[in-house]
Amino acid sequence: MTIDLDTANSASVLSLHQEAMEGELRFDGQVAVITGAGGGLGREYALLLAARGAAVVVNDLGSSADGQGRSKTADRVVQEIKDKGGRAVANYDSVEEGHKIVQTAIDEFGRIDILINNAGFLRDRSFAKMEENDWDMIHRVHLRGAFVTTRAAWPHFRRQEYGRIVLTSSAAGLFGNFGQTNYSAAKMGLIGLGKTLALEGERHNIITNVLVPAALSRLTESLLPPELQRQMAPVHVAPVVAVLCHRRCPAAGAVVEAAGGAAATYRWQRSAGIADLELTPEKVLDQWEVLDAADPAAESPDTPAAQMALLSRQLTDAAEREAERREVESAPAGTVDVSRALRTRLPPARFTYGPRDAALYALSIGVSLEQRHGLRYLYEAADGFEPHPMFASVVFSALDMTRMASLPGFPIDLTQLLHGEQYMELKKQLPPSATLEITANLADIIDKGDKGAIVLLDVHAADSSGDEVAFIQQSLFVRGAGGFGGHARSQVARPCAEVPPRAPDATLSVSTNRDQAALYRLNGDLNPLHIDPEFAALGGQSRPILHGLCGLGASVHAVLEHYSTDREEPAQLNKVKVRFSRPVLPGQTLLVDTWREPGSARVVFQSRVKETGQLALAGGYLELRDLDVGARAKL
Repeated sequence: MTIDLDTANSASVLSLHQEAMEGELRFDGQVAVITGAGGGLGREYALLLAARGAAVVVNDLGSSADGQGRSKTADRVVQEIKDKGGRAVANYDSVEEGHKIVQTAIDEFGRIDILINNAGFLRDRSFAKMEENDWDMIHRVHLRGAFVTTRAAWPHFRRQEYGRIVLTSSAAGLFGNFGQTNYSAAKMGLIGLGKTLALEGERHNIITNVLVPAALSRLTESLLPPELQRQMAPVHVAPVVAVLCHRRCPAAGAVVEAAGGAAATYRWQRSAGIADLELTPEKVLDQWEVLDAADPAAESPDTPAAQMALLSRQLTDAAEREAERREVESAPAGTVDVSRALRTRLPPARFTYGPRDAALYALSIGVSLEQRHGLRYLYEAADGFEPHPMFASVVFSALDMTRMASLPGFPIDLTQLLHGEQYMELKKQLPPSATLEITANLADIIDKGDKGAIVLLDVHAADSSGDEVAFIQQSLFVRGAGGFGGHARSQVARPCAEVPPRAPDATLSVSTNRDQAALYRLNGDLNPLHIDPEFAALGGQSRPILHGLCGLGASVHAVLEHYSTDREEPAQLNKVKVRFSRPVLPGQTLLVDTWREPGSARVVFQSRVKETGQLALAGGYLELRDLDVGARAKL
């Protein structure tokens, strides 16, 4: 949203210039009202805004966590602010009389610019034991109190064409929590209130957002493990709130989580779903996994405990990344510690897919409805529909490969990284839809001297039951990274095959098309080398090249179709290995040479570019299972 400074007060204009000069977000000339500011989160908001120039109304009843009793905790916060040269005044009214709190701002400072609805308490009971008074008290303070106080501030905001509102929800509001039906319902209600206020206030430059804080306070300290308590202090939430209160706030109607130095937004996520004009209950049940499939890039906790576990993991990962970065920066140039690098694991990831993703992959490697088994891979309602066996090769796209750039003991220049070889072993046939847990670790680092180094990356994909469904070993060649005195051969690398010293038993022709790289990249490999002509030129290519895994998928598919000619069921893939020798340009034709001994489950293959005669895939082999090789092979 763009703010018209001509309608802002002169003090705000002066503050904007001061920010430009000093480089920090300021609140000079503005007045903030903060409810529940006598301690915890509210106190930190008050101290931060006051330190940056705002005059603050510190509202607090000073009651206990369950809303009982009163004290003048607000006075102590006011004194802290004044001792540091700031301006503040205390208010002891209940948010049920929010108009009195707002009036204090008008009487003392002449205006109100910011309202942070933070006040609250708990009255936890299981639903079976909850009384109406438990329900009503929570709703009167949390939901109705925010409504009353905001309604009192609204006319002032409209009159001056400026206002910033923060409502406070919680994880219980987002996910529910045992024993908190009253609290969770009120907190979810605040999200609905905030969404609508954002819409109605937009044309008047009144911005409303909803905060979901997780911090150590009198309400939450009993819920957090000791090791998280220091990092989860309220002071780490305040910076996010300051942005939501500022004239340059970039969001309206957002639900913003803040905790321990981590911040994120929540939004509703709709699955791709199902559509059937003749839908029946049985169809809904049969397709529930597809209907419910989530975005593979999103992590969506569904309980407060899961939210806290996610936050803990994010903060731990952030701390580890920072420690790794510092160690890499402090290490002498050229320092190599292979043993430490091999102990490093990339952050785990999730790969969620459905029939749409599987069909897209099949199309991208050239599967056609004209082929015997094309319908099986392209149509989700076909008998025996399943992802193509090579679909498992794209699961690594869920990994954050940028972590390789700060690999402890062996940082890698990603611009010098090439995909050298690929091994894949299918443990189970992939179902039409699933969420796979992806883990990866470095298996070996091989010193190739002046040529460079080879990094072996082992990738494991497991299904929801914990069973491994696929294992992938990627051989990554890093130019210029060799010569560190390491071993030149690996004991764990899966070797390529030796091509038999005879003419191929069969040569299969596989045509690619000019748009194939543009289609294949939608599987997750978005490297601009495969679509951007200027980027390809920087890499020494005449035009964008085909993904190596696309050429591999197309070659393997041709072999599988060839050995399935007389079968209702396609040949089943068990293992595949190949070396990427030279790039293929979209539109070129691959000639796939194959060799197979009678009675053997192994097919050795290589792929040549017809137009140039150059070898694109070398030393390849694939192993088949569930195939009567003596009777079914058609060579």
